[in-house]
Amino acid sequence: MKLRKVTAAAATALVLSLTATACGGDGDSDSADTGSGSGGGDKITIGVKIDQPGIGQKTADGTYEGFDIDVATYVAKELGYTEDQIEWKEAKSADRETMLDRGDVDFIAASYSITDERDQKVDFAGPYLLAHQDLLIRADDNITKGEDLNGKKLCSVTGSTSAQNVKDDIAPQAQLQEYGGYSECLTGLENKVVDALTTDDSILAGYAAQEQFKGKFKLAGLKLSNENYGIGVKEGSDLKAKINTALEKMVEDGSWEESVKANFGPANYKNEPAPKIGQIVE
Repeated sequence: MKLRKVTAAAATALVLSLTATACGGDGDSDSADTGSGSGGGDKITIGVKIDQPGIGQKTADGTYEGFDIDVATYVAKELGYTEDQIEWKEAKSADRETMLDRGDVDFIAASYSITDERDQKVDFAGPYLLAHQDLLIRADDNITKGEDLNGKKLCSVTGSTSAQNVKDDIAPQAQLQEYGGYSECLTGLENKVVDALTTDDSILAGYAAQEQFKGKFKLAGLKLSNENYGIGVKEGSDLKAKINTALEKMVEDGSWEESVKANFGPANYKNEPAPKIGQIVE
């Protein structure tokens, strides 16, 4: 690993230390990578999710919104780019490493969990958010621990490992239901066809915060795993250090906390404090 790892307890101490310090183009789109952080070209191309409310979503009018969008926009501005110089590009989970390697994007902010395997292929700035695998359940449900899923129907999207991890390690009698998308799981949860939906709590909070779902769902708060979200850059890129500096500033000036509350607050998401840059929480 190129990033140091720490325990959750150690991370908390590091966050307090950080807070104390604060108080005192497609294909050849590499202008940000070769610049000095003051805007080295006409545009910067950023890979994001476009279908995850609260994280990264392309709206009906063609604009982009969500926590990752806020983070990426802040970073781009610190690199010297205005909002109208940002070109957004969809970064599907399976394509992220390839997009960076080909130079399709300058960096990726797309609920991109830092793992050993990925860290061998790309470099990561951050982490900038510590998320956890969790459950989304109906507001009147009383699931309080993973074992309560035994005998219940657990939904996740096709290709995700989240639900299978729960069945393998926590609730072997859970009945897995795979749907094509999270919206289908939410409809099933609302109609009592399934009993819970599992993925990262940040993603779940984004869906639960949507106007049509307010008051209908809640997060179980189980913290079934640690997911350290990082910003991916091409391996060896000098953008990593520049982005880390921008992320530290975003935490220090309060913009990070403001964005968390705006994007996840309606779902009563109990976020972790901003992680210390360069430290992975296992």
